[in-house]
Amino acid sequence: MSAQPDTTTENQSDTPDLEVHEQHEHILILDFGSQVTQLIARRLRESGVYCEIWPFNHADEDKIKAFDPKGIILSGGPCSVLDDDAPSAPDIVFEMGVPVFGICYGQQTMVQQLGGKVEGEQSREFGRATVEVVDESKIAAGVWSPGNEEQVWMSHGDHVAELPDGFRVIAKSEGAPFAFIADTDRRFYGVQFHPEVVHTPHGKDLLRNFTHNICRCSGDWTMAAFREEAVAKIREQVGDGKVICGLSGGVDSSVTAVLLHEAIGDQLTCIYVDTGMMRSNESAQVVELFRDHYNIPLIHEDVGDLFLGELEGVADPEVKRKTIGRLFIEVFEKRAKEIGDAKYLAQGTLYPDVIESVSFTGGPSVTIKSHHNVGGLPERMDLQLVEPLRELFKDEVRELGVELGMHEDFVKRHPFPGPGLAIRMPGEITREKLQILRKADDVYLDEIRKAGLYDEIWQAFAVLLPVKTVGVMGDGRTYDYVCALRAVTSTDGMTADYYPFSHEFLGRVSTRIINEVHGINRVTYDITSKPPGTIEWE
Repeated sequence: MSAQPDTTTENQSDTPDLEVHEQHEHILILDFGSQVTQLIARRLRESGVYCEIWPFNHADEDKIKAFDPKGIILSGGPCSVLDDDAPSAPDIVFEMGVPVFGICYGQQTMVQQLGGKVEGEQSREFGRATVEVVDESKIAAGVWSPGNEEQVWMSHGDHVAELPDGFRVIAKSEGAPFAFIADTDRRFYGVQFHPEVVHTPHGKDLLRNFTHNICRCSGDWTMAAFREEAVAKIREQVGDGKVICGLSGGVDSSVTAVLLHEAIGDQLTCIYVDTGMMRSNESAQVVELFRDHYNIPLIHEDVGDLFLGELEGVADPEVKRKTIGRLFIEVFEKRAKEIGDAKYLAQGTLYPDVIESVSFTGGPSVTIKSHHNVGGLPERMDLQLVEPLRELFKDEVRELGVELGMHEDFVKRHPFPGPGLAIRMPGEITREKLQILRKADDVYLDEIRKAGLYDEIWQAFAVLLPVKTVGVMGDGRTYDYVCALRAVTSTDGMTADYYPFSHEFLGRVSTRIINEVHGINRVTYDITSKPPGTIEWE
């Protein structure tokens, strides 16, 4: 859950301003606009290698040299290298003597820039494909062997038609005769498929071979090392200043708070704005965990009446979000000023928030909703930001939480939106409907936990629909609300599939909700994937 509801923000810089790379071996990923570039970084981090994603056109020669990468990966992208204004990699990429790995568009621009040839859409491939391995390579050692056929994920229109001098073919497909190529002497490699996605079963092993066997990274990126470095960095930045943290009770803000408390103790004060739209018993759990268990100074601001009063009669989802965001800032700002002399605001900003705030063209990314953590409150309150998690992906934040001694049941909690139950209730928000939804959600999650399925699911929740239907209970007629259940699997939240519950499970949940939750007489299950749908309903 976010530290505050979604509010409109602006990006503050063209490239992520990260510093962890100074202590670690690292890989540079140049982004050409692929929707799955983040997955490259996550695969590398999973194998213990620190990496950063930079837009290709914000990576000039001096910046790249200063970063001093052990290797460079060129991502995929939506453009064609045959276009007049096609993006290309800076020349220094191929001149500084480090290994280079081009993926999809990255392979094509590498080939073209080094003297090869790329042709247009005569042999397009999208989705699962099979490649035939025709030669050995250090990058495929122990993963693919000549003579084998391997499944990969393709997504390309153009394809390489002629190799530059020095390259040879490692694997080919029906639509891509140069699906996997290598220049062993210069340590340049290229693939037409996407090794970063799960649909290429051994893709992460190929990436690991690139980082560990070709770039000779030792894999020194660990949460234990990050914890030690982050604590030192926080102390250096903050000194003896006071820090305010917007605590939501979700994983990101909670790990931020515990890490900060370890670094600076009682210089930290957390503010928990209780909007009245939290899940069942959530506010009590937050107060108990942070005030009683961790002894972290905590201000619990119970303002449910204020929020529900302002939202009375409001049905439009965007108006809901903006109203909640405005009220949150007003309440937070008021209580923060009462603390006095605070110089810093801590936020649970993650690396995807930073990346997605800049597109590969240098402007704001096209997003479905604005990110809540990059910007906003600091400008209003004249505070400096402390963002100790901004180098981390979500799964790494969970690892850090465990490293900090937080209970796994807490750090593995499903994401919860900043506006809370307000966006799981299409239509007007009322106290009665909130109570009905809380109970239904509680029953649903209880059954998921009893079935041992909670950790298999990325996010699960109930939605109360603005629809009433006729039902029969006993000998009486009912006219009550419809409840929709949602559960999805995902690796990053960017794409998602519905979870395939058994009919027996769904029947059991439906029976419990209808029997135990007064106000609901019908239950449905949402089987929409993302895309075309979103995970949340509003």
